Amino acid sequence: MQEHPLQERPLREEEAKHLEKARSAAAESEELVPVSMDPLSGGQGEVVLTVVIPIYNESANILPLCEEVTDVLLGMQEPCEIIFVDDGSSDGSAELLDQLAAQADNIKVIHFRRNFGQTAAMMAGIDHASGSIIVPMDGDRQNDPADIPRLLDKLAEGYDVVSGWRKERKDKRFSRVLVSQVANTIISKFSGVQLHDYGCSLKAYRRDVIEGVRLYGEMHRFIPVYARWQGARVTEIPVNHRPRTEGRSNYGLERVLKVVLDLLVVQFLGRYETKPIYVFGGFGLASLALSGLAAGYAVFLKLTARADFVETPLPLIAVTAMLCGCMSILMGFLAELLVRTYYESQEKVPYRIRQKINLP
Repeated sequence: MQEHPLQERPLREEEAKHLEKARSAAAESEELVPVSMDPLSGGQGEVVLTVVIPIYNESANILPLCEEVTDVLLGMQEPCEIIFVDDGSSDGSAELLDQLAAQADNIKVIHFRRNFGQTAAMMAGIDHASGSIIVPMDGDRQNDPADIPRLLDKLAEGYDVVSGWRKERKDKRFSRVLVSQVANTIISKFSGVQLHDYGCSLKAYRRDVIEGVRLYGEMHRFIPVYARWQGARVTEIPVNHRPRTEGRSNYGLERVLKVVLDLLVVQFLGRYETKPIYVFGGFGLASLALSGLAAGYAVFLKLTARADFVETPLPLIAVTAMLCGCMSILMGFLAELLVRTYYESQEKVPYRIRQKINLP
């Protein structure tokens, strides 16, 4: 079995208990997960659906979750696959995932060297997905795999992104639900994409609308925003949300601050990705205007004998604002050069095509 760097250090007592529990569950896993999954095999045709599941210390949830997802996919007519991304787990999750992958070819596993976060795990799963439709979901079993066909049915109505809405959310009222509602309202207002639940991992994407999207920090929740800005048709449907029965949540209130900061980045990239001089230059011109006003008023006070230059902070404000204005404009020029380098060096284009007719 593949060795993982995180397992080379001595395990703490709690981790050792989790690992032993995971090994015991793995010994009985043949009864939980079908070994023969021919209806989902990519050998019968091109893979249509990829389910991406990030895993971080979810050893107690992996086997029942895989069984649930497998039952749903076995009922579908098209070839499917499941990609588990082990985000540096240390509780025996890696061993369970390796055993699952050994039982069925359509179960694929990616092991990270260390914990990189949920966004990185989702990005890795999306990058390695073979399906034309990609459905990410959490590994804690709070997302219900039975909702996957409903997402696909909605996608078939002509949408490019279908987002899950945990309308009846089974989480702590204040620390999770209320804070999430506030965050969702802020994101909807500033992004212009009206969704009730950005934080729900259970979504369905057409592959072509998220190809080339690079995600960092906690930005996986903003994929519908990126897609809408590229012209994708986005909608949402209520999905079932279940209480966590095993393990513990890996997120706290500090996540809210990360989301707010990521929202600022998303707003900047969405509006000024190809013309950064607009934001830098706009601030620079405003600073130069403030400098001129401060300098003019200081001269006026001097000429009317109301105040000398040393008796008012206006000269200092004028000089500081002028320097900030000049630096901002110069930074805008540098940003413009970087944007051109980014697109031209990789032969990228600042547009997306939905369809071509009578063209190669």
